[in-house]
Amino acid sequence: MPCSLHSRFIFSAKIFSIYFLWQSYNICFKYQRYLFKLNFISICVCRTIILYVYLQYDKLIFKTIMVKTVIFARVSTGLQEYDRQVNELTALANTNGWSVEAVFAEKISGAKSNKERTELLNMVNYVENNHIDKVLVTELSRLGRDTLQVLEVIEMLNKKEISLYIQNYAIETLTKEGKVNAMSQFLITILAEVARMERKTIRERVASGYQNFRNNGGKVGRKTGYRKSDKDMKEQYGKEIQLLKKGLSLRNVSAITHTSINTLRKLRIICT
Repeated sequence: MPCSLHSRFIFSAKIFSIYFLWQSYNICFKYQRYLFKLNFISICVCRTIILYVYLQYDKLIFKTIMVKTVIFARVSTGLQEYDRQVNELTALANTNGWSVEAVFAEKISGAKSNKERTELLNMVNYVENNHIDKVLVTELSRLGRDTLQVLEVIEMLNKKEISLYIQNYAIETLTKEGKVNAMSQFLITILAEVARMERKTIRERVASGYQNFRNNGGKVGRKTGYRKSDKDMKEQYGKEIQLLKKGLSLRNVSAITHTSINTLRKLRIICT
């Protein structure tokens, strides 16, 4: 439900509930002389029932208009955890009175294309089918580090009038009226490009570090002449071998076990 409709619905519902309470009390006062013939307790019971009905109706309105959100978290490797992101966004939602309908989290590089990111696609599909108002992320880089891929997701959300809320900058892609926030969109484009450049810089620093280490006589990688026997490989990678024998692709096995593609290729040769 767009924010503008939210506002109109809240206003109309509140006016109606106050009008209902006022009219109910008027009726009670109008006929209290008849009720008084019964006893004072009857009047109190009638007023209590009216107040109870009003409070229940007000609670129903609050539940109906509560902003529905989903949390999206991402880390790059299997060794990292996304619990901190989920906890921070849950606290943010509670503070603002938003309901968290679902949590989507993945362990995958932000440089991957959207088509390769299963949880991201699941999130997009969920928000489209469940009338979600906002998607919450701690940083824009959690959505991805490729500028075009990030903007593609945001464009999909904008078309469905679903706002993306970025916690560390406290900005979101849509205004309260459900329209595209031009200034936020401009900032997000810049931040997405910065995230892409940051990833590139990290890769260059790592490569530079390796090169500097080699220039100073250091050796990178496995020791020269070292190779594990087939028996040792089978003992160490028993789970990977079982999955390969079931017919799973190298990429799927790598995603499940976090074992490199090159190692899996060697295991496949050993198995055959």
